[in-house]
Amino acid sequence: MAYSLQVVYPASEGTRFDFDYYLATHMPMVEQHLGPHIDRTLVTRGLASGPDAPPAFHAVTTMVFADREAMDAAMGAADPLLQDIPNFTNCEPQMLVGEVVLE
Repeated sequence: MAYSLQVVYPASEGTRFDFDYYLATHMPMVEQHLGPHIDRTLVTRGLASGPDAPPAFHAVTTMVFADREAMDAAMGAADPLLQDIPNFTNCEPQMLVGEVVLE
């Protein structure tokens, strides 16, 4: 069964998120360190949380892995990525690990 890891960057007053840095620097680092273990990646920029409502999240990144072992191997290589977070945001990222049940 495929597994997913979603990294969610909450948007609240006073938080910043440098999307240019995230795409140009951080995501290539993800590819460098985790790429061999990832089947596919999706990055979504938050635009709104409903009509006339600002986005609740700066971004959501979803990485899909073939199985739990691939995800565990990727997580074991993630330290450089965690160290890079302050370079593009001051929010506290949230993570969701899940089983992919529908594609």
